[in-house]
Amino acid sequence: QISKALFDLTPKIRVIVRKRPLTRKELSKNDTDVVDIKDGNTVIVKETKTKVDLTKFVEEHNFTFDAAFDSDCNNEQLYISAIRPLVNAAFHKAKTTCFAYGQTGSGKTFTMMGDMHGDNKDNKKNIPGLYLLAVQDLFSMAQYPEYQHLEVYVSFYEIYCGKLHDLLNDRNLLQAREDAKQNVNIVGLSEKQVTSVEEVMQAITHGLSFRVTGQTGANLDSSRSHAILQINLKYNNKLHGKMSFIDLAGSERGADVTDSSKQTRLDGAEINKSLLALKECIRALDQDKKHTPFRGSKLTLVLKDSFTKNCKTVMIANISPSSGNCEHTLNTLRYSDRVKELKRDDKQSIQQNMTLAELQAQQLMLPRQAQNATRAQPVNENINLQTQNLELIKKQSNSSSQSNGSQYAINLSLIHI
Repeated sequence: QISKALFDLTPKIRVIVRKRPLTRKELSKNDTDVVDIKDGNTVIVKETKTKVDLTKFVEEHNFTFDAAFDSDCNNEQLYISAIRPLVNAAFHKAKTTCFAYGQTGSGKTFTMMGDMHGDNKDNKKNIPGLYLLAVQDLFSMAQYPEYQHLEVYVSFYEIYCGKLHDLLNDRNLLQAREDAKQNVNIVGLSEKQVTSVEEVMQAITHGLSFRVTGQTGANLDSSRSHAILQINLKYNNKLHGKMSFIDLAGSERGADVTDSSKQTRLDGAEINKSLLALKECIRALDQDKKHTPFRGSKLTLVLKDSFTKNCKTVMIANISPSSGNCEHTLNTLRYSDRVKELKRDDKQSIQQNMTLAELQAQQLMLPRQAQNATRAQPVNENINLQTQNLELIKKQSNSSSQSNGSQYAINLSLIHI
C-alpha cells in the first residue's frame, strides 16, 4: 500500500539538474566556478559579459527545477531522490524512462554508468551508476512474494546517425517498425534473461565495448550515440513493467566542432535533430495534445510506448560549472527549463499567463493610442475652425448681399424720384 501511494504521488515528469565538479583540465586553465545551487531547486549562473566601452560586468541567470544537486552530491544520493520512485513504478505496470541530457563532457555517462576505473577527480574505483543502483533495487523488490512470478529481461542498443545497433549482439543492424496496433517493435533486438545483478552488469559492460565514441573539443572520449538500456519485467511472455535508461549523446553546436571531418558534423547534426524531436514529444505530452510527433527521429519512435498511457519520466540535466562552458551550461538549462515550463499543465496557470500577456499588451498599446489621440486632436480642432470660418464667411456674404440689394433698391428709388 505504501509503494502504491508513492507511485500515485510521483509526478508524471520531473526535471532535475546535476552540477559536476571542475576537472583537472579546467583547473589548469584557471577556470572559475560560475554556477551556484540554492535551496535544493534553484540554479544561478553568473555570466561574465562585456559592455560597449569594454568594461566587464556579471549577469545572473536564475532557473528553478524540481530538484538541483551540487557537485558534492554522489550518484547514490541522486538515485534515492530521483530514480528509486521509477523502480517502484515499474512494478506497478508503469513504463518509466530516465534521460541524461547535457553538453559533451558534462558527466552524463558518469551519472548513468558510474566509474569502475578510478578516472574521477578523487581516483575512487567502483563508483556505481544509476544503472547498477536501479538493478540492485529491482532484484531486491523482485524477492517480494507478490513479485516473485516476474522475470527480468535486459536489452541494450544504441542509435547512431538514425540507425539502430544491437550492443548485445555485435552491433547488428536493427529495424524499428509499427504493427497494425501502432505499437513500435524493434525487429531483431536480442533480449537476455538475467537473474542477478552481476549478469546485468556483465551485459552492460559487454555492450559499452561496442558503443561508438569519438574525440571532440570538450572530451577525448565523447559518446557519439544514444545508448538505451531497457529492463523489462515479464510474466508468461507478457510485459508487466518497463524501465528505460537513456544516455543521450552530448549536445553541441556546429561552430564548436574543432574537427572538420564530414562524419563528425553529420553526427552532431543527427544528435541535435533527435534532441529537438525529444523536446517536441515532451511538449506534446505535457500539453495533452492529440498528436505527438514520435516519427521526428528514431529516438522518439522507439520510445513511443514510454511516452503514452501509464508512464513516468525523469530528465537529468548535467551541467558544467566552468566559466569556459558558461554558454553551453545556459543552453542546457534553457532547454531543461523549457521542459519544466511545459510540464505545468494547469489550465488556470495558462489562463493567468494569457490574461497577464493581454494586460501587458494593453499597457503597451494604451500609450500609443493616447499619443494617436493627442495627435488627432489638433487636426479635429483645425477642421472645426475651418468649418466655423466657412459658416461665418457664408453669413457675411449673405448679409453683404442683402445689404447691397437694399442699397441698390434705395438708389433706384432715389433715381426714380
